[in-house]
Amino acid sequence: MQIKKTLRFLFLLLLSQKALAQFNPEPESITERYFSDKLLNDWKINTPAFSKKSGFTTYKEMMAFLQQNLKIKKDILSMEMIGKSQKGKNIPLIVISNPKIKEKKVRVWIQGGLHGDEPAGTESLLYLISRFAENSDLDYLLNRIEIAIVPMANIDGYEIQKRESANGKDLNRDQTSLRSPETIALKKAWTRFAPEVSLDLHEYRAYRKDFTRFGRAGITSRYDAMFLFSGNLNVPDSIRNFTREGFVEPAQRFLINDTLHYKVQDYLTTQKYGGKVEFNLGSVHARSSASNWALGNCFSTLLEIRGVGLDRKSYRRRVMAGWKVALSYLNSAYSNPMKIKMLLAATHQDTKPVVVLSERKTREDSLLVIDLDNENEIQIPVTIHDALQSYPILKRERPKAYILAKSERKAAENLRLLGVQVDSISNKFEAEVESYQVPGWGNQADDEDDNQDEEDSKSVSKGNASLKSGLKNFPAGTYVIYLNQDKGNLVCELLEPENPNGFLAVKVIRFSGISRNSEYPVYRSMKAISIK
Repeated sequence: MQIKKTLRFLFLLLLSQKALAQFNPEPESITERYFSDKLLNDWKINTPAFSKKSGFTTYKEMMAFLQQNLKIKKDILSMEMIGKSQKGKNIPLIVISNPKIKEKKVRVWIQGGLHGDEPAGTESLLYLISRFAENSDLDYLLNRIEIAIVPMANIDGYEIQKRESANGKDLNRDQTSLRSPETIALKKAWTRFAPEVSLDLHEYRAYRKDFTRFGRAGITSRYDAMFLFSGNLNVPDSIRNFTREGFVEPAQRFLINDTLHYKVQDYLTTQKYGGKVEFNLGSVHARSSASNWALGNCFSTLLEIRGVGLDRKSYRRRVMAGWKVALSYLNSAYSNPMKIKMLLAATHQDTKPVVVLSERKTREDSLLVIDLDNENEIQIPVTIHDALQSYPILKRERPKAYILAKSERKAAENLRLLGVQVDSISNKFEAEVESYQVPGWGNQADDEDDNQDEEDSKSVSKGNASLKSGLKNFPAGTYVIYLNQDKGNLVCELLEPENPNGFLAVKVIRFSGISRNSEYPVYRSMKAISIK
């Protein structure tokens, strides 16, 4: 008994040390009480990690496993290499499709391992692939859907269980700046596949340094899985609403009703507001996958499984959570093919104003957590800043097109990588446009912003731009981006100068605004452009 008390004292002492704040402690008593996976001991998971007692699936083991499964069912499984990691490893993409079915199918993209220290997502997808290879129980899905899977997106980070890629970039903050070869390879493949539904599997750290501020010994998260989907107001209401109703809520019910009784929640992170720890729910930011994909006309979600820092604790439970959510999303796509296609087609002619800046609604709520002092479940009162209830604070009339200066080749290239149709005009032309008056501005964002959480961002502006209308002559080689296309909402997000996730913020467009004669190299055309 005395030894147990001494161990508990040392454990609580560790929790109180700010220097160890990101250490993710979980005594066996908490694991066994709340996150046990003993009920899964008889469930055969044949992926490489479960053939050994420690460690996770290596890249070499994954490639051998994929080849083995391809041989079993080559009629529906195929593999291609979509690019290379920075250390030269091929990035595999698995396509699961029944070529005998000629009708138009719903295309579903699922990826894992974008953060290298979040292995459960990769393992979940390997298990999903093996289920298609070794059984016929899921074959019915292929009558209506086609699936593309990237099981290990950040190979170099995964190999050393490090969040970032080899160049130190967080690949889930690189969705608009496109600085890493892995991001470019993923975007090219995603654009080519043109998914209508996308799911990104991650893991989250259940114990954060801010959690030491709650209770005597701090708290840890009680949730097995949290769902992140976009609250961005440039995503049409129909996409945001059906993402929740058609995909997120069925998956949450699936987990809650499972024999393991998973606990679920919309995704939350902490942030200090005036020195007080409060919570941000959801995301609006185009630099991460969920909003980026949604702005590109897709029903998209990022799933966070409780796992970072836990090594192999509850690993079966974690992997099965990812597998069950993926299966639920596939079934939702299978059950709603006509509605999915109808809702996406209806967004092409969007005429709503562009939301340049928004605020989250602040509300009081409670969260279910584990009190580390006594290891009991408790509800704690919290302040939540809710991205899913965002409201606009700066809107502009939606233009017919944006015009991008000839000098902005990098911006045009990034837009094309994101699947946007960008026309390069071969002749000089004149157009009536709105130009932005942005003196005194500059690229306020720095490279460290790439590693912020989804909810964090810094404004690039010192104020709102004013617009000046007039005729302007444009030289040959100028770029024109019309908005009556699938990715039109993403274009608005990236080219408006105040947007904290746009091309100005992430330094794709470099503009100081210091000189009195400097002109922001993006223009708005409010009517059809006539080019002779």
